[in-house]
Amino acid sequence: MDNTGGILVPNDRELALSLGSFESREVQVNDITLHYVEGGAGQPLIFLPGWPETWWSYHKIMPELAKHFRVISLDIRGMGNSSKPTSGYRKKEMASDVAELVKKLDLGKVHIAGHDIGAAVAYSFAAVYPELTSSLIIMDTPPVDESIYKLPMLPIPGMFYPWWLAFNQVDEIPEKVLEGRYSFILDSVFDGLSVQSDAINAFDRSVYARTYNIPTGIRAANGWYKAFVNDIEDNKYYQKINVPVLGIGGSGYHMIENSLPALTTDLKLCKIDNCGHFIQSEKPEELTVAIKEFLATIKD
Repeated sequence: MDNTGGILVPNDRELALSLGSFESREVQVNDITLHYVEGGAGQPLIFLPGWPETWWSYHKIMPELAKHFRVISLDIRGMGNSSKPTSGYRKKEMASDVAELVKKLDLGKVHIAGHDIGAAVAYSFAAVYPELTSSLIIMDTPPVDESIYKLPMLPIPGMFYPWWLAFNQVDEIPEKVLEGRYSFILDSVFDGLSVQSDAINAFDRSVYARTYNIPTGIRAANGWYKAFVNDIEDNKYYQKINVPVLGIGGSGYHMIENSLPALTTDLKLCKIDNCGHFIQSEKPEELTVAIKEFLATIKD
């Protein structure tokens, strides 16, 4: 166990066991190590987390879904106990990591679901590897496009202000300033983007702080954002996603609603009311039902 922020935090193996019959595992792909937690049986359902979280962000929904699916919650490149190289954070490169995992584990076609940065990777996976994709679930964050360049540099009263998009583009300074202090970022983001901020409790925040308190974790996570300029160009050339797609949104529902119809041919939308950005934590029951009902309609 690690002592983070005064809270004793179990390691990933212990965290996985706390959910029931889940196991913490690793696989070598593309010259890096990917860490994931797996449980259940049935068709594979892969969850990709976003910033500033880890595989643990899905812990409230994993046990119920593992009754019906082979659930895999993955620390994407640069996250948690996965490798944190200095490059490879273009989302199509990260999608290649996932594709290699799918092949190495002999999973066949998978349901792929992502939140935040994980949603961008899941979208790239479905676009580049349709032969490996049964369905796609996008949670609260659409793929980046050129509209991101229009976000304000200074806060406008009453307008959503994602200050971290610019801060995470900066070289070296975030690592120097935030080493051992990332809890300040976590509290700001979790409190500011949640309707029920206590849904991500002190224990959860300590789990995430363990990952992001170290310079390599900060640098790697910022790499996801620095790659946006390349992701925007990559996304322009993808064909429409032809597999069934579910877009689920809390506070980001309108972004999902406005963006996904142009990117997909078979889309369902789900709005979760009274919910902020971190749907898995704030509304796990509603999210679980939405995922189960959507996947029940898909026949491969």
